[in-house]
Amino acid sequence: MSPSSYSSLIRFLEEDLAISSASIDVAVRHSQQNPGPLPMILWQYGFVTLDQLEKIYDWLETV
Repeated sequence: MSPSSYSSLIRFLEEDLAISSASIDVAVRHSQQNPGPLPMILWQYGFVTLDQLEKIYDWLETV
């Protein structure tokens, strides 16, 4: 994922899905230790619902 796409994803999470920046920061730290897709890490740690996870992947398909 390019840096601009990554920034767009973070903005989408914060603005459209109202995920807190603190939750995103925790997920990003965990993804650095255990590489994996950020949306899945957000879901695994309970920061997003299954419905929100689906919206994230739908959004990623349009980028």
